[in-house]
Amino acid sequence: MNIEQARFNMIEQQIRPWDVLDQEVLGLLAVVKREHFVPVAYQALAFGDFEIPLPAGQQMLSPKVEARVLQELGVKKHESVLEIGTGSGYMAALLAHRAQHVLTVDILPELTTFAKDNFASNGVTNVEAVTGDAALGWPAQGPYDVICVSGGLPLLPPEMLNQLKIGGRLSAFVGMRPVMTAQIVTRVSETEFRVAEVFDTYVPPLVNAVEPSRFHF
Repeated sequence: MNIEQARFNMIEQQIRPWDVLDQEVLGLLAVVKREHFVPVAYQALAFGDFEIPLPAGQQMLSPKVEARVLQELGVKKHESVLEIGTGSGYMAALLAHRAQHVLTVDILPELTTFAKDNFASNGVTNVEAVTGDAALGWPAQGPYDVICVSGGLPLLPPEMLNQLKIGGRLSAFVGMRPVMTAQIVTRVSETEFRVAEVFDTYVPPLVNAVEPSRFHF
């Protein structure tokens, strides 16, 4: 397999047609080697347009979804980022190339370990990976300029939104099966948030995600 040709095809045939036109983002996809963050058994599939299985029954987001979210968040070099749902560490590595610092939290220790190994072997030094339940965010190190939620949320908890700085952005996949909406939420003031709906997709729910209230009669 010609890896560089496969990477080129991923960028040009999957990602660019999905309205990912930011040249910095497209360039970053060539720099951060996706195949280095994929379990060895799936490395030949690293550039496919689907979710790749990870340890503990989890999965990587598809390349076009990660790239589009990265573009829409518009992370800047001075900013601090919280990622909820570490997975393989690939999204955190992409964020880290654009940010000052990334804190990534996963509830599954197998994934924290897998991601830390990937960061070390790829020279990613401005990411801190911790194991914990961040279904309501991670207030201890907040507030953040950017929060990136890499799992589905039936609804956005206010506790998470309140960990954004004013001017900060949050990305999340909001809703229930069969379709969720990728949203970018910008904190405009202490009390006001602006929501942009970017695309529809489905990703597995975040572990311990807050569920909507249900009335029982």
